[in-house]
Amino acid sequence: MSLMKNIAHIAMCIFLAALPPVFIALPQGVSARDLSQDEALRLREQGNIISLEKLLALVAERHPQSSLLEVELEEDDDIYIYEVELATRDGVVRELEIDAHTGKILKDEEDD
Repeated sequence: MSLMKNIAHIAMCIFLAALPPVFIALPQGVSARDLSQDEALRLREQGNIISLEKLLALVAERHPQSSLLEVELEEDDDIYIYEVELATRDGVVRELEIDAHTGKILKDEEDD
């Protein structure tokens, strides 16, 4: 998938993630919340989170020739985290959690 298609896909995922959920079921004690498109833009403009271009570069470096499936920006215990789901060139679906402020990869595992 080309970089422009990836960016367009991410923009659509962020838009869809910003829509109000019909039902949210979180396990007790989980405090993560999805951020709206407006919140994400404000955080980016303030320099509090890395850009989508930087995020895509990190993902492409870690998993070359992968296909982006979904990106969400969440806040969990005052930490902003990008959750990225992708399919590797071998067809394996992986889930990554990336610190949205530093770009550090916090988790990279096969999705169930």
